[in-house]
Amino acid sequence: MSDTNPVPGSLPRSTGTRSEAESPAAPPLLSIQGLVKDFGGLRAVNHCSFDVARGSITGLIGPNGAGKTTLFSLVSGFYRPDEGRVFLDGEDVTGLPSHLIFRKGLSRTFQIPREHKSMTVMENLMLVPKGQLGERFWNPVFRPGAVRAQERQLREKAREVLDFVELSHMADQPAGAMSGGQKKLLELARTLMADPKIVLLDEPGAGVNPTLMGKIREKIEQLNRERGITFLLIEHDMPLVMGLCDPVVVMNQGSKLVSGPPAVVRTDPRVLEAYLGGQYGALEG
Repeated sequence: MSDTNPVPGSLPRSTGTRSEAESPAAPPLLSIQGLVKDFGGLRAVNHCSFDVARGSITGLIGPNGAGKTTLFSLVSGFYRPDEGRVFLDGEDVTGLPSHLIFRKGLSRTFQIPREHKSMTVMENLMLVPKGQLGERFWNPVFRPGAVRAQERQLREKAREVLDFVELSHMADQPAGAMSGGQKKLLELARTLMADPKIVLLDEPGAGVNPTLMGKIREKIEQLNRERGITFLLIEHDMPLVMGLCDPVVVMNQGSKLVSGPPAVVRTDPRVLEAYLGGQYGALEG
């Protein structure tokens, strides 16, 4: 079980506030410094640097092929960078494997949800916390009471998380039977089981109907506002990004092109050139 949650069976407590994010003295929760990643002769990420403020909802946008998802994979430990550093809450986590970065408080979702299709929604959540007593083969034999007590705590927490994302009615259903939007909510729920400091969301709006997208946005805002969870999200839905995120970081050709408040970014000529090839006019938002 994650050691960042002081009260087993509860949603994560606040790890930051908006006021902290806005304070110029507050160190960034995530600092990306000069990351480079080559695949053969292709440079997918090219000396990319930017910070994510504690308590912020930061958007990461850019045209297809800009390197956004590769950057997520570098930050979350799925790829090792060829150059550059990643700092999480002041700690150098560059090149650490994904499971260790996960334990340090960084959770990540994917463009295509990776649920365990044949397992129930509840079981998908209960798999998430690491270091469970029942994972060690001797504990169920020599410490059965402790194993059962921890499992009860995890189940209570999973029920609370499912209530929060409004999926309680599907707790005992196979995850593979969910709709695309419900699977995105399940992805968000799974991150909450890990008590994250920061969540990297890869296109939470992709393939989701407007009603469920509204619910996902509501939950992101609520978790940020009430629990202090920081978000960095990739998204192509400009109205969603411009309404939800501040600041917005724009990538192009593997590098950071510009960053700033959404109202400034959407009219920046460099951004419009990257997206629209010089057909200037504010990005829809």
